Formats: sequence, C-alpha cells, structure tokens
Amino acid sequence: MDTRVRTETAADDGLSIKPASPPNAGSGPASATARPHRRLRTGVAGAILVAAILVIAAAWWMTRGTAVPTYRTVPVTRGPIARTVAATGTVNPVMTIIVGSYVSGVIRDVYCDYNTKVRKGQICARIDPRPYQAALAQTRGQLARDSAQLSGARADFARYAALGTEGLVSRMTYTDQATLVKQLEGQIALDRAAVQNAEVNLGYTDIVSPVDGTVVARNITIGQTVAASFQTPTLFLIATDLTRMQIDTNVSESDIGALKDGDPADFTVEAFPGRTFRGSVVQVRQAPQVVQNVVTYDAVVGVAKPDFLLKPGMTATVAIVTVQRANVLRVPDQALRFVPGGFTAAAGQPPAGPGASGPTPGAPGGAQPARVWVLRGGKPIAITVRTGLDDGTYTEVVGGALRPGDPVIVGEQRPLASSGARTFRFGL
Repeated sequence: MDTRVRTETAADDGLSIKPASPPNAGSGPASATARPHRRLRTGVAGAILVAAILVIAAAWWMTRGTAVPTYRTVPVTRGPIARTVAATGTVNPVMTIIVGSYVSGVIRDVYCDYNTKVRKGQICARIDPRPYQAALAQTRGQLARDSAQLSGARADFARYAALGTEGLVSRMTYTDQATLVKQLEGQIALDRAAVQNAEVNLGYTDIVSPVDGTVVARNITIGQTVAASFQTPTLFLIATDLTRMQIDTNVSESDIGALKDGDPADFTVEAFPGRTFRGSVVQVRQAPQVVQNVVTYDAVVGVAKPDFLLKPGMTATVAIVTVQRANVLRVPDQALRFVPGGFTAAAGQPPAGPGASGPTPGAPGGAQPARVWVLRGGKPIAITVRTGLDDGTYTEVVGGALRPGDPVIVGEQRPLASSGARTFRFGL
C-alpha cells in the first residue's frame, strides 16, 4: 500500500507529495511519562533561583545599616585659653580741645590749618580788631575825663575845708563837695573796669592755642563772620597728643560686669585689616547709654601708638580679655557636643571605657562635668571630664582621664545605603 498522499496546488500544475504521519505517532507509554518529568525539573530550578535572589536581598538588607563609620578626630592639646568680650568703638585722641571765640567779628587772618603742630599761646587766627580798638580808646577817654574832674573836685574840697575852719564856707557846701569827690572816685573805678574789659575783648580778637598739640579740624575761613552771641562757635579742634589714643567702646550690660580697669584688649581697624593693635581698659564709666531700650556702657580702652597709624574717628573692633590662662589642657568645643550615631547625649550610652572617670557633681572651682568620645581601637569610648574656662573655641579640661595627644572625636562619617555616598555628622 502507498504511504504518500497526492495533493494539487493552485499555483502549480505539478504534484507535490508529502509524507503522511503515521496514524499513531507520539502515542504510547514512554511519551506520556516524559512530559511530567520535564515540568518538575523546570519548577525546581525556578524555585532555587527565586530562593537565591531572596537570600541575597535579605543579606543586603540586613547589612546595609551596619556599615562601619569613620570618625574625624582632633588631638587633645595644651595651650592658652582666653575669654573675651566683643565690642565696637571709635578711636579718639585722649584729649581734644575745642577752640572757640569769645568775641564776634570778621575773620581777618588764619594762621593754622589741618595737621598744623601748634604750641601753647600760638596765634591761629585773628578777628578784625578795629571795633575793639575803638571801644578801648573810648573807655580810655572817658577815664581821662573823669580823672580830670576828680582832680578839680579834690582841689575844691581842700579849699572848702580850709575856708570852713574860718567860717567862710557853709557846712552844706563842704559836705556837698565831699560827696562829689566820692562820686567821681567811684566813676573812676568804673572807667578803669571798662578800660580793662575793652583790653580783654581786644585781646580775644587773637585766637590762640591753649595747649601744645595738632590741629585736627578747622571750621573757619578768611572773611567769615563769627557770631558769639548765644553759643560759642567752634573754630579749631586741637588734639593734645596723637601718639596716645583711646577707644570709646559700647559694651552690653550683660558683659559689663566682667570688665575691670587694666584688662588687656586687642582690636583691629579697617584701615589695617592684617594688623592687631593692643591696649588696655583704662576706665569703665558708670553712666549708661540707652538707645531704643538697649543699655550699653562706655569702656575706654587706652593705646599708645607712636607711629601715628591710628586716626581720630576710625571704627575699631575690640576684644577685651576678661579671663585668660596659659598652657592648660584643652579640647575643641565640638568634642563636647558630639554624640556618635545610635546614642543619646544623656541616656542609653554604653559604659565608659578603660580609664574613664565617673561623673563629678559639685566639682570644685566651678568645674562642670562633661563627656567626650575618644577613638580607641577603632571604637568610640566615652570619657567623663571636668571642664573649666571656655573661650568659644576651646574648653579647658581640669579633671578626667584625658591626656595630651588623645584623639577626641569631633565628627562622624557614615556611607549612605542607597547610593554609596557618605554623610557627615559633627558635634555642632
């Protein structure tokens, strides 16, 4: 029997012969048992793969938060600590003399200018003296006339006195003449005072320096009219000694209690930003200054600068040292504020490591208990110390197990779980 089937196609006239499948191909007991075995193997392999993925993910999740942090440390050192009071003020000469005018008039001559060095009694300007010369001449003429009248009155009085002894002059005439003499003597005294006053006014037309010093301000020009009627005009400002200056600082009422005479002070001015000048407190004034309900006090800082670098009116930034200590054991303030991740500042801390001292309440000398973390063996160890003076950057250590060179922790660095980046924590 032929096992091929003949078929006809529409595109070709020929015949194509395709073999026919056996009537019972793939059937039988062996083929039926092979399919379940293949499905089982595929399921087991998939389950193993999923389990492996889950194990890897769980391991990554459990280890992502346990990355070992790195710590930033600073060694414990010895050095100075100084507590300061910050203030601002104005540089001024120790003594500034205001030279004014006692009389009014027109400025005729000016002999002193800015920065002129003057001596005591030196003429700096002159007011037109002619009106005062005329007034002096007038008072002197009045004095001469009254003096002549007094001489005549005295002569008449002497003659009346001689005639009165002989009874030739009445007693009333004698008495009237004595009274006239007394009046003229009084007028002479007034005339002399008027002459003296005119001489003084004439002398005040010369504007002279009352001290040795330097002219720092000139407020007049030739031809200017000076009116000294109600308020004395300021013509010159003379600084007695520009090598000795002072800074009038405004100190807050919260800081004024720590200041005292003799406290050292450092200050800077904008004209010399890279230079620090030194002085000392010479006076803490009691008078308060109230501006918008803010109370400040004037602390005067004296400074001697023979090089004339400081100019009157400069603004100074001053740091007044109230307490200072040299060669003390100190730690950065960041170390006292730092707490490692996973711990709190007051509770839940691990026990202090070897050599750590316990808390010391009521420490003598005003010392306060505090805690720092020291890196030992790659691990942070908490150590309790007693602190003293604090200057805002360093704190004095007066007790505890710290030694110079111990690495105290001031910051912590941890890697981020998602991106591999690092985060930083500091004891701020």
